[in-house]
Amino acid sequence: MWQVPIYPFSWPTLRSLAYRLCSCFEMRLSDISLFGLVTSSVLATNLYVSSYAGTITSLQLGATRRGAYTLNQVAIDTRPSAAQSWLEKDQLNGVLYALDEGFSGPNGSISAFHTSGSGKLVQLENPLTVISGPVSSVVYNGGKSLAVAHYSGSSVSAYSILPSGGLSLLQSFTFKLTAPGTIPSRQEAPHPHQALLDPTGSFIVVPDLGADLVRVFSVNPTDSSLKEIAPLATPPGAGPRHGAFLKTATATYFFLVGELDNVVRSYKVTYGMDLIGFEEVFSAGMYGPDPTPIGAAAAEILVSPDGRFLHTSSRNATLFRIQNFNPSNSTQIPSDTLQTWAINQATGKLSFVQLAPAGGSFPRQFSLNKNGTLAAVGLQKDSRVVIIERHVDTGKFGKFLANTSIAGELTSAIWDE
Repeated sequence: MWQVPIYPFSWPTLRSLAYRLCSCFEMRLSDISLFGLVTSSVLATNLYVSSYAGTITSLQLGATRRGAYTLNQVAIDTRPSAAQSWLEKDQLNGVLYALDEGFSGPNGSISAFHTSGSGKLVQLENPLTVISGPVSSVVYNGGKSLAVAHYSGSSVSAYSILPSGGLSLLQSFTFKLTAPGTIPSRQEAPHPHQALLDPTGSFIVVPDLGADLVRVFSVNPTDSSLKEIAPLATPPGAGPRHGAFLKTATATYFFLVGELDNVVRSYKVTYGMDLIGFEEVFSAGMYGPDPTPIGAAAAEILVSPDGRFLHTSSRNATLFRIQNFNPSNSTQIPSDTLQTWAINQATGKLSFVQLAPAGGSFPRQFSLNKNGTLAAVGLQKDSRVVIIERHVDTGKFGKFLANTSIAGELTSAIWDE
């Protein structure tokens, strides 16, 4: 079996260097709270984590001035027959939407929950049965509707958000291929993988891994209905998975990762009458100047809150060995990677900044807190969530601050701020 070569340096060495650098600037992590403010009291923030084991776990991350971080499980919602694949928090009504891929039956489902300061979730109503394979969703049209991408169902659907927070089907689109794609084992059918809103709120884009397209829909603001318009075509075999938008003072850019070709691409976005266009301005392998390891699979992509950096994750290529999170266990943990890229806001081009350990195996999804000082990484194969410090000035990831184990394969970890 092919194995990824191990870097000649260890993560403990890198961590030791980081400590020394911090000491040079006489700055201690213990003086920085979750929100970037000096404090003498314990602060806490909630996170939600989904798992294919059918659970949604509520976590609370706490920190004190002395630098001690805690990550505690405060509540667990369990549906044993569900395969929870994605969590979406509606910031307008405080409702959390949980997508179930529906591995155990012909359909998927969506559940809605009221959130609370304690982290406890209260389900609003019975789960709504939907097309199979929902894997991503986005709230749009000023909180009036929810768009959903269905991977195994080869579909995109839209739902009206009711005053209660529940959902009512608005419309759906199902796609077909005339022939398998460049990689037939993964591109035998359309596989929409994400639903994403553009910065104007007028368009929803849906990377389709199976069709090598980013499908595009215009939003009717009157009734939230969607209209499919000209898509963005990616190179054959790219397998577009996830994307992220950035609006600067002078331009709008769209960044895209291909799961199958392991390439990150930048596009300059242009707008016309009910139209959105994409011009590619940059592309590079996920590992920057280094070759892409055999078997690697790109996963997540997001823009930092200040718009200066792009972050990506890659699975199935454990280039790092890190210290065990159990202090009584000396066995090192193999770790996949996170990547940091600096964004040239004038051109949309990227510069590779850092390759960092993700904290374990298969960082399927990760998210940043609002001020960009912390990352929560859901490690699918290790059944673990890790909290990693992030340096806002450089965009680089630093020390592991907290972690907790959660049953099953983890699929998303999001902040509730």
